[in-house]
Amino acid sequence: MKVAGAILAGGYGSRYLGETHKLLAPFRGDTVLGHALRAARDSSIEDLAIVQGAIDLSWAIKEGETLLSNDDPTAGMASSLAVAIEWAKEIECDHIVVGLGDQPLVVTESWTNLAAAPTEARLVVATYGGKRRNPVRIAREIFALLPSTGEQGARPLMEKYPELVLELPCEGEPIDIDTVEELSKWNL
Repeated sequence: MKVAGAILAGGYGSRYLGETHKLLAPFRGDTVLGHALRAARDSSIEDLAIVQGAIDLSWAIKEGETLLSNDDPTAGMASSLAVAIEWAKEIECDHIVVGLGDQPLVVTESWTNLAAAPTEARLVVATYGGKRRNPVRIAREIFALLPSTGEQGARPLMEKYPELVLELPCEGEPIDIDTVEELSKWNL
């Protein structure tokens, strides 16, 4: 089974009114994006892509990783997911684990455990305290069912096809940084 990974980092971050884009904001000795990337990089996933859009992230790419571009970041998170899904098809992976660049406290084990979940699971979602959050693993067989625009990725599929979903309890904190206030609250 070939499992790839993708970090979605293509949005404008328009609610974040800081001095820089939220992904580049200093956070616990790195940047918000740096923490999210480290969790994915340190996992068991070998093929990793980063989807950029509103800002250039070419500086963040390491050897062996793939930089993808969302040419229409105004189309919502689903448009970045669609870019990642096209890449996953091209490299012929069986599953893709997708996380968000603005979730700096999701830990490596979440990525690794989702990648290692049973192969028959079509949608594997990390849960924290019983609540579904990211990352999410999506099977190739259902790629075509995903939306390509809007602010929701796999959530509509989970609601429409609950029989496809495997919830996987994970450690870590699935907060996302959308505002300066959220950054201040979590940047201890």
